[in-house]
Amino acid sequence: MIELENVAKSFILHNQGGTVLSVMEGATLRVAPGECIALTGASGAGKSTLMRLIYGNYLAASGRILVGGVDVATAEPREILKLRRNTLGYVSQFLRVVPRVSTLDVVAEPLLAVGTDASVARARAGELLSRLNIPEALWTLSPTTFSGGEQQRVNIARGFAHDYPALLLDEPTASLDAGNRQVVLDLITEAKARGAAIVGIFHDIAAREVVCDREIDVSVFTPARAA
Repeated sequence: MIELENVAKSFILHNQGGTVLSVMEGATLRVAPGECIALTGASGAGKSTLMRLIYGNYLAASGRILVGGVDVATAEPREILKLRRNTLGYVSQFLRVVPRVSTLDVVAEPLLAVGTDASVARARAGELLSRLNIPEALWTLSPTTFSGGEQQRVNIARGFAHDYPALLLDEPTASLDAGNRQVVLDLITEAKARGAAIVGIFHDIAAREVVCDREIDVSVFTPARAA
């Protein structure tokens, strides 16, 4: 479902005379349906860079990034948008939403985008918000007014609303209390059971051991010059 082959990434430092900085070379991995892999390595090793390459936020310098048969490295913007709508979900650490949209609609939006009936989409959104202990009294409010922890849980609910065949998870259990942390681990386990291929960054080692099938140390893809 997710496959990288000899992926490289570099950045041009325009404020340093156009110097080209190579940050990743030869990144190769495969994630099967129903499998969750953890990206590991020291800070700066390239974990977030690899996630952004898979999601299409960064353009690869070379190589192939296949997600559900679409090569993100060469796809047109409209193809990437379609991929994100139907196939590839991303739970980031930060909630970015349009102000004044209700929390219920923020969570339901991924389902509405794929044509799910509004009542069904909102029912699923409500189920997830309840599981993540967001009080129903808050559902009509914009999550931009919420605490950081509440926003994180809304973001997780939104990311799991649609049954994406592939998921990217960036620190999904960070800063959560024990009860909500367990809910997130259950959601990941359920996604794996339905066949989702998952790539995640988990600094929570105990969580990693529960839901991840294997680890990939991304430092092996770091060019020797930059190591």
